[in-house]
Amino acid sequence: MGRRRPRAAFLPNVYVFPGGRLDRGDAQAPPNVALRPEVEKKLRRRCRGSPALALALAALRETFEETGLLLCGAPGAQPPGAGFDSPFWRAYGAAGLTPDPGRLDYIVRAITPPGSPRRYNTRFFITRGDDARGALLGDGELLDLRWVRMADVDRTLDVVDVTSFVLKEAAIHMSATPNARARRPATLMCYVNGRRRYIHE
Repeated sequence: MGRRRPRAAFLPNVYVFPGGRLDRGDAQAPPNVALRPEVEKKLRRRCRGSPALALALAALRETFEETGLLLCGAPGAQPPGAGFDSPFWRAYGAAGLTPDPGRLDYIVRAITPPGSPRRYNTRFFITRGDDARGALLGDGELLDLRWVRMADVDRTLDVVDVTSFVLKEAAIHMSATPNARARRPATLMCYVNGRRRYIHE
């Protein structure tokens, strides 16, 4: 996790997971880069306008940009073509890897409440921490980058309700069997008439 900058327009000084918005290049992937079918199905249920795979690649790319970590890397050559000549793809290629979003699970979607200075419709993915390669060397967008034990987050860091909720869902996900994980729907956290709601998607 990392702390947002003090002058950030949204959630200043709050600790968050790496993440960000889709880039145009996130929609480009070689044929062997794919989500698992059950994960793609969950994403497609409420995924208008953004390809499911692009959302997963954006999560991997943003994590690399903000932390320096390569997640879900599988042995493989860098794909050819101008579409893959970016720092993200080059970093995986230099490590002899290609991104494997098939190692990601999709667990939560969250929509910020009306009236927020920034509105987001965000998907949260989870993967194994020991599947990360590299050292924590961010781009400066997040400060105080660190690995944090899930049980320690609420007790030691300044976080918002959605982060606490994502961690609870992550704990449930991690304790489930692979079959139960595949069947379990993602949960939407949103606000209706000023009240928080949780909806299984």
